[in-house]
Amino acid sequence: MLLSIVVPCYNEEAAVPLFYAETARVLEGCAAKDSSFTAELVFVDDGSADSSAAVLKDLAARDGRVRYIIFSRNFGKEAAMLAGLREARGDAVVMLDADLQHPPSLIPLLLPAVASGEFDCAGTKRTRKGDSPLRTFFSRLFYRLMARITDIEMIDGAGDFRLMSRPYVDALLSLNERSRFSKGFYPWIGFRTIWFEYENAERAAGRTKWSFWKLFQYSLDGITAFSTKPLALASILGVLLFFISLIVILWIVVYRLITLNTPHPWTPDGWASTACIVLFCGGIQLFTTGILGQYLAKTYTEVKQRPHYVIRERS
Repeated sequence: MLLSIVVPCYNEEAAVPLFYAETARVLEGCAAKDSSFTAELVFVDDGSADSSAAVLKDLAARDGRVRYIIFSRNFGKEAAMLAGLREARGDAVVMLDADLQHPPSLIPLLLPAVASGEFDCAGTKRTRKGDSPLRTFFSRLFYRLMARITDIEMIDGAGDFRLMSRPYVDALLSLNERSRFSKGFYPWIGFRTIWFEYENAERAAGRTKWSFWKLFQYSLDGITAFSTKPLALASILGVLLFFISLIVILWIVVYRLITLNTPHPWTPDGWASTACIVLFCGGIQLFTTGILGQYLAKTYTEVKQRPHYVIRERS
């Protein structure tokens, strides 16, 4: 059995040697238990600005199991994962981050579930121990929202760290969208999945590349990629505002007819109420236009049919 280990990297020059040493130790243990077991490591350098590419080249020169792809610039983790999956030749494929927050030591635990044929994917979900309360709150809010507005079941805490069978990987590769959201792809394609929970691990080196703003943008990509309900929400808000405005107009007309000869001190100086109405209506319009813009932007990206990434160099 050939196991492909796909490792997206971005500015991980300090973490890659540590990751390689730990993974090599785990692979030796797997090979000792099964003489037919072999492995390859497919590193994808996502346009790193540090010496990650040089580190990968050195590893490939020393270990024939190591292969690498180097992007011409930073295209994002989704593109790097796609490139790695396309390059992987294994009967099974496992996705790991280079920072060791995805423990390679779990591979021997995940492998039997897929190798036996009982499951197509051995997925992992991490506990949120160590995360800030704010990040935990928004993460759980996102998963609850996705459960309500989409037809897919996303497991809270589940990530890209999973061991997949060849049919599972081929199904993922058949999805060619330019705006990719792999966390949604996994449940969408189906297949039999077993889950393993693991504790949060600190980064081996370097800093996280995911800021709150990037995570927010990524969540928007997920919502618009797997649900059209925001478009329905925009339509409902528009209809609701229309009927509210009709009621308000009718009330103003009736009120003016009833109190025709009564002075209205608020009428000539009604700039405050007018401003509130204009701001309210304008805010609703901008909100709904923004929703439409998100979907239109995705359509624009898909129509251009640009490649997901550009490779500068490969082993």
